Amino acid sequence: MTVRSGFRLQLLLGGAALAISATPAFAQTAPTADATAPAATATPEDQGLGDIVVTATKRETNLQKTPISISVLNTQGLTDRHVLSLFNLADGTIPSLRVATFEARQSALTIGIRGIVPYDQNQTARDGGVGVYIDGVALGKTQGLNAALFDIERIEVLKGPQGTLFGRNTEGGALSLVSKAPTGVFDGRITGGVGNYGSHNVDAHLDLPSFYNIALKFDGVYQHQDPTVKDPLTGSTGWNYYDRKGGRAAARWQPVDGFTADFAYDYAKDENTPQYSQLINYNPNNYAVGTYNAAGALTLNGAACGGTITPVQAAAGRQICVAPKGPLVGVHPGRQTVADVGVPQQPSVDITHGFSANLKYKVAPWMELRSITAWRGVSTDQWDNSGGPERSSFAPFVPNTANPTAINTTGTFSRYSLSFLRQHQFSQEFQAVGSIPEFDYVVGAYYYTEHATEYAATPLSNQWNSDGTAYTIRSPIPGNASAITGANSGYQQYDPSCNNTLGATVAQFANSCQFITRASQAADHNYSVFGNLTYTPEFLGNVLHITAGGRWTKDDRHGTLYVVNNRSDLVTAGTVSPFSFKNSISRFDPMFNIAFDASRDVHFYAKYSTGFRAGGANDRSLQFNAFGPEAVKSYEIGAKMDFWNHRARLNIANYIMDRTNTQFDFDYFDTDGKSVTNGTHIEQTTNAGSSKIRGVEIDLTVKPIPELTLTGSYAYTYWRAPSAVNPLTPGAPAQQLYIVYTPKNAASGAIDYVVPINVGDASVRLHLDGNYSSSQYSFQLEPTKTDASFVMNGRLALADIAVNDHNKVTVSVWARNLLDTTYIYRRSAANSSPVVNYNPNGTVASTNYGGILGDYANFNAPRTWGLELSAKF
Repeated sequence: MTVRSGFRLQLLLGGAALAISATPAFAQTAPTADATAPAATATPEDQGLGDIVVTATKRETNLQKTPISISVLNTQGLTDRHVLSLFNLADGTIPSLRVATFEARQSALTIGIRGIVPYDQNQTARDGGVGVYIDGVALGKTQGLNAALFDIERIEVLKGPQGTLFGRNTEGGALSLVSKAPTGVFDGRITGGVGNYGSHNVDAHLDLPSFYNIALKFDGVYQHQDPTVKDPLTGSTGWNYYDRKGGRAAARWQPVDGFTADFAYDYAKDENTPQYSQLINYNPNNYAVGTYNAAGALTLNGAACGGTITPVQAAAGRQICVAPKGPLVGVHPGRQTVADVGVPQQPSVDITHGFSANLKYKVAPWMELRSITAWRGVSTDQWDNSGGPERSSFAPFVPNTANPTAINTTGTFSRYSLSFLRQHQFSQEFQAVGSIPEFDYVVGAYYYTEHATEYAATPLSNQWNSDGTAYTIRSPIPGNASAITGANSGYQQYDPSCNNTLGATVAQFANSCQFITRASQAADHNYSVFGNLTYTPEFLGNVLHITAGGRWTKDDRHGTLYVVNNRSDLVTAGTVSPFSFKNSISRFDPMFNIAFDASRDVHFYAKYSTGFRAGGANDRSLQFNAFGPEAVKSYEIGAKMDFWNHRARLNIANYIMDRTNTQFDFDYFDTDGKSVTNGTHIEQTTNAGSSKIRGVEIDLTVKPIPELTLTGSYAYTYWRAPSAVNPLTPGAPAQQLYIVYTPKNAASGAIDYVVPINVGDASVRLHLDGNYSSSQYSFQLEPTKTDASFVMNGRLALADIAVNDHNKVTVSVWARNLLDTTYIYRRSAANSSPVVNYNPNGTVASTNYGGILGDYANFNAPRTWGLELSAKF
């Protein structure tokens, strides 16, 4: 094998390898092929920052010569920031990485990079635009992403399209989690801690000595936090609660030189409740407020008012008014700690599990063969009741005197979002990695398949009395004997006795007497081949590196939506005719990269790459309407520089991304009494047009003295999204669309100070970090912005105190949101303005004032803090 100075680009799916000799916990780096890499070459601390080294094909490569923008948060960084799950990165620790919950729920996360941020991929037939990987295995669904992290060696953030080596759904980048592998040397670590809000956590890790060339490692994790917003209803769980537990077993087998087989199984259970949605203002447009008469009609000055007003009614003098908010509903512009009204709320339950086999064999000095085989699955039982009365206007309870036993929905509120999803996947990848004189190469083939099913219900769990001074709790599993009335009364329904008569396909989802809002299933098959070739001409002194790569992908997805509003006769009454979709594409994604070593410490690169997000269908739509993939072309230039005798490091990336066929979601509340979705919020996804994203990323690390490390990162992101007509409201004017969770300016900084205390290896470690994000949009169809934010985290530790020759302990105190900053991270004005309905010719058909209440919002978590004791043995 020829070893040369200079760079070889080698990014591999098979679990990356990184070794860091410097003290910073947050660094610019790149993943490599081998998670078993040796440590980086040591650099004395008084010489400044050490080299960050990756290994690709059994050789070391300086990351400063790696022409790609990537950030890494290593074990120490995760510990210093008290990162227990991926949602803890929502404060902006890595400015280009955006993490948020989907709506208010904790069980599904939205992951975005460089303005590629999905809105609603929390479905059976939809994907995100950023790939998430665990030890080289792609995770097909966002459900379960907030599970407890096991023994993570590092989290890598690959910025920009990774379509060549990572494939579909990486148009914004990839988030790769790499676990610590078995060492074959006896080692144990255990950490226990307690904190405010009843929090406590324990994690234990045990490496066993190798026997018969087999090394074993076991990890166990438990994390708990009581609610930060209390639910007044006795027996219900409050909001922002979690209880996570899980375990992982890993084995490494090395029977002969050059061959390594890694096997791992993990299982995690996450019980959680959503973030609390609270009312932050009431009637912000200052409409007249009506009153209810004895019949439950809204009146103003003695005349009927509000509701749905047509132009004819408006001309005749019908007055505009909105409903009162009710005596028990408070307006809270700041964070609540106790809800105004109690609602039934039990924890959602997410279970994730998987098995992987990662094989590597060095068949020759110039080639290593690899195989990654994985099975994974996730199940989610979602019980989210996040809004209480804060998301619907007050309406009095009016008894149904004609039919007292009928289900009466007048005065009901508090939407319970129930979803029961099951997904399983299988993937197989083969790679050949190696080098020959002047060339480095990666070639491979990949197969992925998944199947997902979900059924959902959205009952209203509470009901006001006649004047709003009290309320009753309705069953979260409503019966269906009278659930569909009026124009729909002749359609086939579930049997009132709960003995389902609609056939096995639907019967498997019938849960007691639930009124099923929707049920769907989808399958996906993905095939691809890929390759990268880097040429480093020796006659030019090994300073120029030219890389070309590409990936051919075929993606087939299909599915059915077979229950809508408790009906399976979706086309013809009495005939089971589910809506179906099929989406198939074949495409090629290229990548070209030219890198130049201007000197030993200064490196430049220019890169062109593409990526795509797969198409699918929206199961909240009218007919499971299919939409096509969206694609990104990216142009990037960057520089990586070391200076001040390696005491400072500066990396800069400037990029342009053009996205075509952008997937946007359009909302509509169906009020058509003859529609199958009458009374339901529906959503349709459309390829709405082109988006432009531009940005600059700057990362600086400085180590002025051996004990002190300063890091800073900044990301500027500019975007422009199209305007489009809502396909669910023909005739309406075009709406401006917005890219969510993408601040124009985001920055983070950290101080790490380590002082030895001259007692063995003991030291005092101080960490402080601050993270800023400017205001941003949180809904694709709303011009309403969130608050700007600045969050600090800190940790002070007395580390590595020797108990004896083999055992060490660390005592620490930590705080997240150290300054107890309060800000809104999700805000909607959907319930603050009237809904305008249009005729097909573009004229106004009616204006509905019935749902006006005020803006609702989710606040960030309050300050949390705790004490921890760690022991190594």
